[in-house]
Amino acid sequence: MILTEHPRPSHTFVHISDTHLPGEPSPLYGSGTDADANLALMLERLVDSGLRPDALLLTGDLTDRGDASAYRRLRALVEPAAAALGCEVVWAAGNHDDRTVMRAELGLAREGDRADEPITAVRWFDGLRVIVLDSTVPGAHWGALDAAQLAWLESELAAPAPSGTLLLIHHPPLPTVLDLAVTVELRDQAALAAVLRGSDVRGILSGHVHHPSFGSFAGVPVAVASSSAYGQDLAQPVGATRGQDAAQGYNLVHVYADTIVHSVVSLERGADVGEPIAAEEAGRRIGGAGIGWRGAQLPKSND
Repeated sequence: MILTEHPRPSHTFVHISDTHLPGEPSPLYGSGTDADANLALMLERLVDSGLRPDALLLTGDLTDRGDASAYRRLRALVEPAAAALGCEVVWAAGNHDDRTVMRAELGLAREGDRADEPITAVRWFDGLRVIVLDSTVPGAHWGALDAAQLAWLESELAAPAPSGTLLLIHHPPLPTVLDLAVTVELRDQAALAAVLRGSDVRGILSGHVHHPSFGSFAGVPVAVASSSAYGQDLAQPVGATRGQDAAQGYNLVHVYADTIVHSVVSLERGADVGEPIAAEEAGRRIGGAGIGWRGAQLPKSND
């Protein structure tokens, strides 16, 4: 039997960003974009796929204006889907969120926390650590991490995790490919880089820019998910910016011992190309080709 080059992943996550739910269900910014409907459809297709992720990771701009009603609708959409998927939910704040309201409505309040302080967290998934940072600056759309949060991050990273660490931060620590985005980028990125160099952080997951983007920062791979609400049209004339009711999506995150694979999944579905192949048929063809999964338990021999 020929074994696959890689085993099945040790962890699987769904990375969703920029859901932008308005105070009441309504089109965003005078367009036809329905953020509620888009998120509902995305979650419906996830549940129907049969995927069993470890968690849904939501990287900020959960609401459009920080309304309590929007957070309640968000929970009503996300939590039943997470229950059906059999997974947890991890929330990170974005520049459109309100820390005080987000804490209260998403059940994130912890004893001793001030309602308006940065929303941070550490979550564990079978040896893999997920650290949530809060890059929001109240009243601004650019991002920053103050000295206290960086010191907290450094203390958390002092002890390596068995399977490494993923970092969630709304503002991506990457160059912007849309000129106007420099007005809302993460500032003083060098301070964050100084904390991350030599750490066990294996990946940084972000949102904010409404288009998939990939790069590296301080030697760490960065993956940016698009928005479930609306996307950016990167085919505009150089220097221009245009949001569009298209290009919505999320990322699948598959974690392996020696790599992490980020795959963009589009909300839009097109017509079939070629023959659709069901999971059972795919398994039959793999077996028929004499290929087995590396790391899978082999059948016991009768010898």
